[in-house]
Amino acid sequence: MAVPSGAHAADEPPVFVLNSLQADVSVVDPVTWAERARIATGKEPHHLYLTPDEKSLIIANALGDSLTFVDPRTAQVQRTVNGIVDPYHLRFSPDMKWLVTAANRLNHVDFYRWDGSDLTLVKRLATSRTPSHLWIDAASRTVYSSMQDSDELVAIDIPTQTIRWRTPTGAMPADVYGRPDGKLLFVGLTGSDSVEVFDVSGAQPRSVQRIQTGKGAHAFRAAGDGRHLFVSNRVANTISKIDMQELRVVDSYPAPGGPDCMDVSADGRYLYVSARWARKLLVIDTQQRKVAHEVRVGKSPHGVWTLTHAPR
Repeated sequence: MAVPSGAHAADEPPVFVLNSLQADVSVVDPVTWAERARIATGKEPHHLYLTPDEKSLIIANALGDSLTFVDPRTAQVQRTVNGIVDPYHLRFSPDMKWLVTAANRLNHVDFYRWDGSDLTLVKRLATSRTPSHLWIDAASRTVYSSMQDSDELVAIDIPTQTIRWRTPTGAMPADVYGRPDGKLLFVGLTGSDSVEVFDVSGAQPRSVQRIQTGKGAHAFRAAGDGRHLFVSNRVANTISKIDMQELRVVDSYPAPGGPDCMDVSADGRYLYVSARWARKLLVIDTQQRKVAHEVRVGKSPHGVWTLTHAPR
């Protein structure tokens, strides 16, 4: 198959796909679009995040209670950190001082102090049922977390590690994304067909709109232009492109097999999407609105990431 124009010299960093039901990671070549290696991890790797110095990719093994550190350029395992309880989702604060994890099966959010190398647990905060995805504001003052099974959005004050407010959402909230100006927050409603938009600029949140995207609206990825946001519709087998200023869908792309997490090529043209039910990585050409490549990976692929990406 032809190589996309946005792809990549032979020494480009790989695309990583987490196989959550196989306890490993597929390392995919971004030129040949073939799986070139597997990395063993702990049980149930779901999400991943780059360290602030960009030297390590952290893979969070939820059922393994561990973090696997991998070189994002060479895919070599650097170390494993054990004793991190149920790290389903994770995110560094923009000021690089905190790593926050959501314990999806144990109903708490953990705050770890990060010194550039090691993690120290500072606070374990009980939440509602099934904290799912996290978003941290640009000022590193607030963590927003969706509560998947109690249908809530929770705001947590970072300096005090206490819950500031909670508000009801639509059915089964999943991923959370904040507009660059910090005023609006987008929440994917996996139990519905919409993205719910909250105004979080005041002392209390306010639900302002629901944007209909497709059944199973789940995960977000910024398009890289500061204005548009992709959302995967897991049941509808589509990906919608949302205008975050006009609060409407402006484009849609086919994504068969239960689309979940995404990354975006550096030029913004290609979406790298895990097809959760099809055991595949999809490469979607957003200009031609079609799947350009399909890569066979492991069971229940979830997190997707590459170092060569559009701005997040």
